[in-house]
Amino acid sequence: MTDRLEAQFAFLNEADRLKSVLRATTLVDGSRPENSGEHSWHLALYALVLADQAAPGVDINRVIQMLLIHDLVEIDVGDVPIHSANGLAHASAATMAAEANAADRIFGLLPPDLGTSLRVLWEEFEAAETPDARFAKALDRVQPVMANLMSGGGTWTTYNVTYEQLESRVGVKISRGAPEVWTWVREKAARFFA
Repeated sequence: MTDRLEAQFAFLNEADRLKSVLRATTLVDGSRPENSGEHSWHLALYALVLADQAAPGVDINRVIQMLLIHDLVEIDVGDVPIHSANGLAHASAATMAAEANAADRIFGLLPPDLGTSLRVLWEEFEAAETPDARFAKALDRVQPVMANLMSGGGTWTTYNVTYEQLESRVGVKISRGAPEVWTWVREKAARFFA
């Protein structure tokens, strides 16, 4: 039991480093960049509050679990903003390989049974093929949109984002997992870009 607790706390202490990873997205008041720990917490709250927007059969507890762990790999890789000049790196083979290596290291800190189950959950989120993962991915995409809307443009202004880029890079994922949410958010975003 002592070895198990040692491993569990080693993982939890390592996970604390996520609070030091700054994201491009600011807080909704625009006062400072959010960190990836704050982002993960906020997404878990999004899932709890927007659970009624999930497709039938989506397990919100699993979605919350995915959202709490989805960005742990940023401890090693950092945040790769989807709209930055290097935005194409967001889904590049190099970034995905670096994130897989980070997942090996970080989830490998845990006892094997727990590390394997969380790694599988992370992979499910990344693939975004199950209803749970599609909803989780939709929330991961919509939260920065809302932060940008609330902060007067945020990273959209910084990175000269067009409405077409928002639709193709973000809207597709949101509409796939939470179509009514995207319909509502798209209307507000369209007014911003008009």
